[in-house]
Amino acid sequence: MLTPETVKSYIKDSLACDHVEVIGDGQHFEAVIVSPEFRNKNRVQQHQVVYRALGDRMREEIHALSMRTLTPEQWAEQ
Repeated sequence: MLTPETVKSYIKDSLACDHVEVIGDGQHFEAVIVSPEFRNKNRVQQHQVVYRALGDRMREEIHALSMRTLTPEQWAEQ
């Protein structure tokens, strides 16, 4: 069974991230992802960056991923 820690490592290994949090039940996951790659991109484009980073894992291993994506500047404002 896929764990939140495994999904977190997939994201961190494939995308430059300042912060990643993942929770989930083995099939459905929620993530908070902070990356400089998200600068100057709208929310849809940011999610596409994550989907590209995860590649085939999104089809083969991860059945559902809900994301909150932020730039480092947005994260610092919280």
